[in-house]
Amino acid sequence: MTRKRLCYLLSFIAYFGMPLGVPFIKSTEPYILGLPLLLFWMVLWILLGTGIMLLVHRLNPDVKAEVE
Repeated sequence: MTRKRLCYLLSFIAYFGMPLGVPFIKSTEPYILGLPLLLFWMVLWILLGTGIMLLVHRLNPDVKAEVE
């Protein structure tokens, strides 16, 4: 797998991670770290998405070409 394809795959995961999980969460009863499950899911994917996009930025071969 090339770096560019890996960047596209990681971007796809970061973009669709939050909305694809929301329909499967049917109740707000379980609490994780004091947050209802849906709110925890959204906060988790905001943080994961940021980390994934940072990784994509570092892996992207086009960015390295622009810097040099």
